[in-house]
Parts: sequence; C-alpha cells; structure tokens
Amino acid sequence: MHILVTNDDGIGAPGLLALAQALEGLGEISVLAPDHNWSASGHVKTMHRPLRVWDTQLQNGLPAHATDGAPSDCVALAVLGLLHDPIDFVVSGINPHANIGHDVTYSGTVTAAMEAAIAGLPGVAVSVDSPEGHPEPLDFGPTGQVARALVREVIKRGLPKGVLLNLNVPYLAVEEMHGVRITRQGLRIYRDALVRREDPRQRPYFWIGGEAPTGIPAEGTDFWALRNGFVSITPLQLDLTATDQIDPLAGWDLGIPASH
Repeated sequence: MHILVTNDDGIGAPGLLALAQALEGLGEISVLAPDHNWSASGHVKTMHRPLRVWDTQLQNGLPAHATDGAPSDCVALAVLGLLHDPIDFVVSGINPHANIGHDVTYSGTVTAAMEAAIAGLPGVAVSVDSPEGHPEPLDFGPTGQVARALVREVIKRGLPKGVLLNLNVPYLAVEEMHGVRITRQGLRIYRDALVRREDPRQRPYFWIGGEAPTGIPAEGTDFWALRNGFVSITPLQLDLTATDQIDPLAGWDLGIPASH
C-alpha cells in the first residue's frame, strides 16, 4: 500500500508532518506538497506553465518532495508517475480549520482528495475544527489518531469509485469526543465583506474580508456534528448533477426544433 500524503498549507505546515507520522506503519508513505500555502485555492490544475519539483524533508527528517504547483497538481504528478511506485491511496491534511458545507468547493485539502477520486483512487481529506483565534501551535495528535483509524478502515473495506471521504475532527482529546457521525454537507453561512483601500499612489485595491463563517446546525450535517463534539465523516462524490431537475428542465422550450 503506497500512500501519498499532501496538503494545501504547504510543505512546512505542522499538520502535514502530524498526518505523515500518524499514518506510519499503514504502508509506504510518500509526501508531496506545495511549496507555499494554497488555502481556499479550490480545484486547480496547472496546464500553462512547467511544474518544478524538488527533494526536501519534513521537520523530523522524513524525506519529502515539494512543488510550485497546487494541491491537486501534487496528486496528479504522483499518479502520473513522478514517484518510483504507483500510488494506491491519497490522504490530504491535516488542515488547521474545518472544511464543511460549501467549504469543500474552495478547499485545496478537499480538492486534493477529489483529484484522487478522479484518478480512481481512494481519497481522504482531513481537517481539525480548531477554535477561531487559537494560538499556535495546535495539537494535531487526536486528529491524527482519528485519521489513522479511518484510513485503516478504508484500506480494509475500500471505497466506491468516484467517492472520497471528508473527515472533520473536533478540537478535543479523543476520550472527550462524543463519537463518530456519518454526515451530509451542511449549509455554511459566509459573512464576507469587500474592503476597499488605496495604495500610496492613491490607486484602489481590494480585500475580501469579513467575519469568520458560521453555519446552520441542522441535525445530521457536518456542522452539527462538530458543534456537538462528534467526528464528522462526509462521503462526497464527483457527480454534482441535480438529478431531480432533469425532467423539469426537459420541459423548457428554447425554440430549438428536435432533430429527426
């Protein structure tokens, strides 16, 4: 079992090291991660410039590879043969904040696991719901334990093609967690605000700022699970089709005659 470990926070992120250490013994571990932070980058694939990859190591001396590409590039590079052996499994994280609800469309952590699913491989995205404004360093140990247990189960049981798992862990000791819930995506509430400023030459520039997002704690959702101290595991699929809208849309008249 050859496991690729990657992230969206960069090769030097402590969550990446914690994840690689947590998965030791489950198979051969290879680390390939971006050289800088790609948080909220979404599903990026670099097609119009060359990608650079170089050897490095994590803080504990574990050999690793860094690239100037995005998280999904890391997975694509590995799957397409950059590493010496084929990849069997992709685990992305540990992200220092939860990735729930609509976050999954922005998150480089989650979209790295999506890239695995596109390649027909099992993928798991791992995030911890650390408190807003929590001082560093975070304790990734409990999340690493949960991630290891989940990856072990996926190795044993497998996943359907095109399905990935989005794991979110409350920021608690394992013995303080209330259990595990298999959840659906909740509804994130973003409180973004446009901030307009001027540079020293009076030219305007903009930040997308605002308060931290919240969510609607509907029971059975990822947001609800974390709020109530549960580990959240959300199975995600790549098919985004709103199947219940196919028949209603088929009745729309666009004035284009059917071919005979």
